[in-house]
Amino acid sequence: MRVGLTYDMRDDYRGTGLPEEALAEFDSAETIAELETTLRRLGLDVDRIGHVRHLAQRLVAGDRWDFVFNIAEGLKGRAREAQVPALLEAYDIPYVFSDPLVMSVTLDKAVAKRLVRDHGVPTAPFVVLESAAEVAAVDFPYPVFAKPVAEGTGKGCTAASRCASPAELRRTLRRLLARYDQPVIVEPFLPGREFTVGIVGTGAEAKVLAVMEIALRPGAEAGVYSYENKEQCESRVAYGLAQDGEARQAGETALAAYRALGCRDAGRVDLRSDAAGVPQFLEVNPVAGLHPTHSDLPILAGLAGINYDQLLGRIVAACLARTGLDQAPVVTRRAAAGRAA
Repeated sequence: MRVGLTYDMRDDYRGTGLPEEALAEFDSAETIAELETTLRRLGLDVDRIGHVRHLAQRLVAGDRWDFVFNIAEGLKGRAREAQVPALLEAYDIPYVFSDPLVMSVTLDKAVAKRLVRDHGVPTAPFVVLESAAEVAAVDFPYPVFAKPVAEGTGKGCTAASRCASPAELRRTLRRLLARYDQPVIVEPFLPGREFTVGIVGTGAEAKVLAVMEIALRPGAEAGVYSYENKEQCESRVAYGLAQDGEARQAGETALAAYRALGCRDAGRVDLRSDAAGVPQFLEVNPVAGLHPTHSDLPILAGLAGINYDQLLGRIVAACLARTGLDQAPVVTRRAAAGRAA
């Protein structure tokens, strides 16, 4: 099977004037190389495509693939993650991971929270603010937490995001609005444990891979799984499987949110518990990072005894089954099992 690989690689944008933080969601050359090598081990003929403009050029030139493994994040706009899936749908080419609608609504954290709330999934109250003058709209107790409404990889999340008063919130709002040029979502600060949940499959077939707890080490930016902490996770963050009652509840809540939003093939759901120990939905990443040792989804899979080949194999198998492309028995068998640990 001929498989296209779409992605945004950091090296492709360096030298364009973009600050390093703007490249945070993009992939390293190491990640793309590892993805290609692993997909080939699964028996797939991999063709590197790159970002959405490269994809458009290839499609116009007449290139086609049996399916596309898409991890492209997009560069601009709150619907940027939907660009590659939408273009592939226009050409009737199957692809791994969620469709354009899911990619759009999940990048906007407020839209995602409204949808999961309507499905009865626990999520903290929130407001979306577009100016510091709107601070009076916050009608829940302080401290609160403020972050850009449509960013990933912890961008915009720092210790200053936790605001103990309206005055602190105004200062943080001004900074975030100026830096990210988008509204800011504000919700109560949740003081409990932080979890991220890996999920593979679609609809009723979706299953929790594992629940991982995120704990900050001494020397980390305190109180927040921030961009800086994520970038230096090896020294700043302690990851561990969580299997107690609260963690199981986090897994159930994550799966309910994943299904409510219509995510496909695989993804990762972030939660944090309130003061009563009830996990609350924060956000979902329907195209989770896949660096083999640095990204949360491969890390939690590894903690659960699922190696990188097996993780990608399960993701590919979910796509093949969903799209009806599982006529290729050798590919399906390898994808379902992955390389032995």
